[in-house]
Amino acid sequence: MSTTLPAPAVAPAPAGADLAAATPPQPARTYLVKTLGCQMNVHDSEHMAGMLEEAGYVPAPAADAAAENVDVIVINTCAVRENAADKLYGNLGRLAGQKRARPGMQIAVGGCLAQKDRAGIVERAPWVDVVFGTHNLDVLPTLLERARHNARAEVEIAESLQVFPSTLPTRRESVYAGWVSISVGCNNTCTFCIVPHLRGKERDRRPGEVLAEVEALVGQGAIEVTLLGQNVNSYGVEFGDRQAFAKLLRAAGAVPGLERLRFTSPHPAAFTDDVIHAMAETPTVMPQLHMPLQSGSDRVLRAMRRSYRSERFLGILDRVRALIPDAAITTDIIVGFPGETEEDFAETLRVVAASRFSSAFTFQYSPRPGTPAADLPDQLPKAVVQERYERLVALQERISWEENQAQVGRTVDVLVAEGEGRKDGATARLSGRAADNRLVHLSLPAGLAPADAPRPGDLVTVDVTHAAPHHLVADSALTRGSFAVRRTRAGDAWERRASGAEEHAHGGAGGGCGTGAAPAGPVVLGLPSVGLPVR
Repeated sequence: MSTTLPAPAVAPAPAGADLAAATPPQPARTYLVKTLGCQMNVHDSEHMAGMLEEAGYVPAPAADAAAENVDVIVINTCAVRENAADKLYGNLGRLAGQKRARPGMQIAVGGCLAQKDRAGIVERAPWVDVVFGTHNLDVLPTLLERARHNARAEVEIAESLQVFPSTLPTRRESVYAGWVSISVGCNNTCTFCIVPHLRGKERDRRPGEVLAEVEALVGQGAIEVTLLGQNVNSYGVEFGDRQAFAKLLRAAGAVPGLERLRFTSPHPAAFTDDVIHAMAETPTVMPQLHMPLQSGSDRVLRAMRRSYRSERFLGILDRVRALIPDAAITTDIIVGFPGETEEDFAETLRVVAASRFSSAFTFQYSPRPGTPAADLPDQLPKAVVQERYERLVALQERISWEENQAQVGRTVDVLVAEGEGRKDGATARLSGRAADNRLVHLSLPAGLAPADAPRPGDLVTVDVTHAAPHHLVADSALTRGSFAVRRTRAGDAWERRASGAEEHAHGGAGGGCGTGAAPAGPVVLGLPSVGLPVR
C-alpha cells in the first residue's frame, strides 16, 4: 500500500533564499591582541592580527580596546620570566567578569606559556575558549570558530612547526618600520632558557624569501627594518653557509628605498668578524648592537652553557668599536644564577664597567621549570640576589647617564615614532629613535604650522641638548639650533593609514593584501614596557 502526500500549495524556495533577505547582515566581530614578551612575540601578534582580519574580524576601536570591550581578545604570552604566569592569570581573572557581561565574547591564549602549560590553562581558567601554541599560529581563526560551534574550549598544541610564521597574513603594527623574521627556534642549550623547548630547533628561511619580504615592506612605505631571530648570527646553519648572516645584511641593506636596517639578537659565541665588517661597510646598517652578556664570570658562563668567556665578549666589543666608533651597544644580564658567588658577581661588575653599555636589560634569575638550571643546587636567597641586582643597576645607570651625556651637542637624525613618548602630550615634544637607537624627545619650533610638523615616519635633524640615563632631549628648535624635517614616503604611508585611505593587512613574505576589510589605525598590541631577551 502506498501513500501519496499532497503537494505543497507553493513550491519551496531554494535553501537559504529568503534567509539572506530576512536576516540583516551581522556586524564584523572585533578583536584585540595583547602581547606579553619579546620582539618575537610582538611579531607573532602581527601575524595573529593578520589572520583574524583575513577571517573577517576587525580591530576594536581605540576606546573599546582600552576597555577590553571586544568580541575576541587574544593574549600572546611569554614564559621567559618568573612572573609570566602571574601576568597571564591576572589578565584572565579580570576578563572573566568582562566575558560574563558580554555574551559571545571569546578569549584565546597563545605563545610560549600556552605551549608550556597547554590544557592546564583551561583547567585553571575554564572561561578561556582557545589555547594554541608557538608552532601552530595558523589555527587561531579555525579554533575560534570551532569553539563557538561546539560551545567548549579548544586546545591545540603542535609539537613542531606546522607553517613558517612569515608566510602567514600580517597586520603590521607600523607602516614606517617593520620586523622580518629570518629564523625561528634555537639550537643553543643555555641552562636558564626555556625558549628552545618552546620554540624548537632553529629553522632558517631562504635568503630570497627574507629579501622578498624586506622589499615588500619597503614597497609599502617602510624605511626601517629589523631582522629577527633567536640567534641571528647562526643564520645559515640549515643550508650550511657560515657567512650567510653577513651576506644577508649586505643584501638587505642594499634594497632600494631602505634607510635603516637593524637586527636582534646575536649570540657572542657565534658572532664573527665578517658580520662586523658587513655592519661597518653597509651604510643602511645602523650603528647599534644588542649583545647579550648574561654574566661576566667565566665560571658562571660555563654553568650557563654559554660557550664564550668574558675576554672573548670584550674583544668583540673592541672590534665593533674599532670599525664603528659611534656604535651604541646594549645587553642582557642575569643576576643571582645558582651558585653565583660574590667573586663571580664582582666579575660581572668588572665586565659591565669595561663594556660601557649604553643600556642594559637586567634580570634577577628565576628558575623556570623544565630548564636544567632549575634543578641546580645553591639557589641563592632572594635578599642576596636583590642586593646584587641593585648594585648592578646603580652601576649601569651611572654608565648610561655618562654615555648619554657624551651625546649632548651632537646633531642626530631622529625617525619620528608613534607612541614612543608617554609624556609627549604634556611636554609638546615628539619622540623617536636616533640612528644608534637611542630614544630622543624633540621640541618643535614655536609657531610651526601643523601642515609642516613631522609625522611618524619622517626624519628630523636636531641637536641633543640634554641627557638622562634612558633618553636624550633635543630642544635645539627652541634655541635657534638645528631643526630640519625630511618628509618621507614612510610619513606619507603613515598619513594615508591614519586617514583611512588604505588597507594595511598584508600577506606574509610576498606582502600581498589580505582579504579582510579592516579600518585604518594601529593594532593595539600592549607592547612590553621593558625589553626581554629573545634567546
